[in-house]
Order: sequence, then C-alpha cells, then structure tokens
Amino acid sequence: MAGTVLERFLAAETQTMRLGEDLALALRPGDVLALKGDLGAGKSTLARALIRSLADDPGLEVPSPTFTLVQSYEARIPVHHFDLYRLSSAAEMDELGLDELLAHGAALVEWPERAEDYFPDTVVTVELAHQGEGRLARLSGQGAAFDRIARSLAMRDFLGAAGWGEARRRHLIGDASARSYETVTLGDLAPRVLMNSPRLMLGPPVRQGKAYAEIAHSAQSVSAFVAIDRALMEGGVSVPLIEAADLEQGFLLTEHLGSEAFLDAEGRPVAARYAAAAELLAMMHGRSWDYHMPTGEGGFHDVPPFDRDAMMIEADLLIDWYVPAITGQPATDTLRAGYAREWNALFDRLENREYTLMLRDFHSPNIIWRADRVGHDRLGIVDFQDALIGPSAYDAASLALDKDVDVVGASSLAIVIGSLAAYGLTRFRYKFLFFKNEDISFFFLSQLILPPVV
Repeated sequence: MAGTVLERFLAAETQTMRLGEDLALALRPGDVLALKGDLGAGKSTLARALIRSLADDPGLEVPSPTFTLVQSYEARIPVHHFDLYRLSSAAEMDELGLDELLAHGAALVEWPERAEDYFPDTVVTVELAHQGEGRLARLSGQGAAFDRIARSLAMRDFLGAAGWGEARRRHLIGDASARSYETVTLGDLAPRVLMNSPRLMLGPPVRQGKAYAEIAHSAQSVSAFVAIDRALMEGGVSVPLIEAADLEQGFLLTEHLGSEAFLDAEGRPVAARYAAAAELLAMMHGRSWDYHMPTGEGGFHDVPPFDRDAMMIEADLLIDWYVPAITGQPATDTLRAGYAREWNALFDRLENREYTLMLRDFHSPNIIWRADRVGHDRLGIVDFQDALIGPSAYDAASLALDKDVDVVGASSLAIVIGSLAAYGLTRFRYKFLFFKNEDISFFFLSQLILPPVV
C-alpha cells in the first residue's frame, strides 16, 4: 500500500531546525525515521535539532556517527542516531542491534538505502532536497508514526495562524488519554501551553453495545474543555484563558497558569493549600451552574450526568484489575454479583442528594499553586474536560484521597473536612462519609475507588 506524502518548504536553517523539533515531539519508542538527501541538504542540521529537542538540551553536542555507525542518547525517549554511509554490507545491521534498540527507543537513520530491508514497514522517510534558496522536505510513510508526525506538523501550522509559528515547542506532559501538552515560548513573551486533544477513540463495546468511554461519559472532543473552561472562568475559577482554538482538529493555545506543584517538593500536602482548595470547592458547590454550556463557536456542550451506569463501571475497575492482580485469577461470578449488590445499595443512598458540577479529577496533579496570587486565584485548575453532574462530595474525595499522597499520614482528609465545615458545608461530612471504629470504611462513597473495608 502506498504511503502518504507531505511537503514542507524550508526557506532557512532555522526552519529546518523547527522541523526537527516538530518531528521529535511526535516520536515514540519503535519509530524509525529515515533521512535522505545529498551532501549539504540539511540532514545533519535536522538530526541535531531533533536529538536536542528530545533531550531538551539546545546545547547538546551531537557528533556525526559516521565512524561509530550509531550514537545513542538518553532523552525523554531514547534516540539512536545511525549513519550507515560506511556500512560494508546490510548484514552488519544484525550486530548493531536495531530491534533491541527500538524496543525502548526511536531510531534516526542517515543513508538508510544501504539497509532498507532491515527497517519496519512503518518507517517514515524524510527526504531533503535543494530548492531555490532553500530546501524542500518531503515526508512519506504510513501507519501510526506518520499520522503522529502529520499531526505535529498541523500543530505547527496552527501555531503559525495564531502568530506563534516561530515558537519553540517543548514537551510538557501527556496523560492517560491521547491528549498531550507542550510549552511554547517565543522571544520575551510569557510562555503558552499547546494542547493536543484528538477526538476520543471509543474502543470496543463492553456493555450493552457501548464502549467504556460512552458509559463513563468521557469527553469525546476538545469542545468539552472549551465550554467548561468558559463556564468555570465566568464562575470565578482560575482556569487557562484560551487564546486560539481549532475545535475540529483538537488544538488549543492557552495561558500558562504556572509550574509550582500543589504538593511540596517532597510530595507532601501543605495544609494551607488544601484549605484553599477546600474553600474553592465550597464556592463552586455553593453556586448553581448552567449545564448547557456554549463552546464559543455556535456549539454547545451538555454536561453529562454521573449516573448509575457510569458509577458502576468506575467501581468495577477495581474488581476487573485489582482482584486479578492480587489473586492471579479473574473475579468469580459470585464475587461480582455480591460486589455489584453492595455498590448498588450505596448508590441508592445518593438519590435526591446534593448534585452539582463535579470536576471529577480535582486532585494534586491538576492543581497549580500560585503563591503570588490571592484568594481563589491562588489555585490554577486544569484537566476538567470530563466534568459531570454528580455528587458534591466527589471532588472533595478526589482532593482528600489523592492517589499521590499518603492520606492517613498526611491527614489531608481532616484538612479538607475541617475547611469545608468552617464554610458551613458540614453536609460533606455526614452525607457521604462513613466511619467505623474511627477508621474510614468506605472513604468517600462518591470516590468509587475502594470497596468496603472488611
């Protein structure tokens, strides 16, 4: 099957370097980039820029591997730079251990035509040729690696349309979904965040003909983020200002809220920060929200409910994953039936209780501490596109029972409950908390992570 072809005109060396950066941000372990071109076409410039971007070190020394044949670099993704010009025969590739290197890293290959049969079908070829005063880059290939590269180039075009085409892109973070985030910098301007949020792939049906994401009501497009961002900002919550958006492709250029973690340098909770977060929750849960939220481009996002099916499929993650991991065997039908019965009895207790806009992932990884601000502005909130209409205690549970914190040792639970109670929200304490012998038996019901403690 013939591959797809993309072309980019590179008018100057700086554009060749930006192409290397764009390619680096798309690479994953197992990828192979084949660099082709005459002497002086810019292969070395492109290779250096790519490797320096992966290593996040613009001054990294990147010598030509002409005599060593391969040079490896420890980076965000290990990258192995091959130069096969002096390869006496393709069979020498066996000694270079390409397959082993690709198991955990990516390969960048100059003079690939000397051993083309050794590369996977998913190899992406980058051919550089002189064209006028500049160069023409011709990229061809097929499969996931090429698709990622094409998307990275589209992100560069998006930045160009927003006036940030010459910005430096740097990997910031990825999450459990296909979303990823980059920091972009340009001259003396404050850095921005580039959000890459492709449309959610639903996956196979798991229940009643529906995929897991459909049942759990996961956001399927970046429109959800945009709509909820607008609503939260209007409601007094410090969320990123969106400066440019392409909802069709799933690209956003947003304000950078800062980089100070919510936890301290040792990963421990800070009482004053937890209190501030609890105060923010008290404010958010004390107001009403319009759940039919505009996206700003004539569309709307309707916030889904955290209904029984969504609760149950979240609770089942424990019995689907944890039980086999501990026992080595899948859960029995009897265990599943009893587990579902107990949870459904608890869900019954949520009927006619307080429901509100539930951010769903209100915990330390998604909260930025801004010590130079005051009031609620001290907390920068990110990653809220999966918000639901659900029990008001859920966000308090996410904060207090943070997966990254030793809850018992840190007493973050007591901090959160005390702060909420101080703001007159004692209902958090009694509607959704259950105690037994001064230990939490269910933690927060709405957290839906742990089964009853026997």
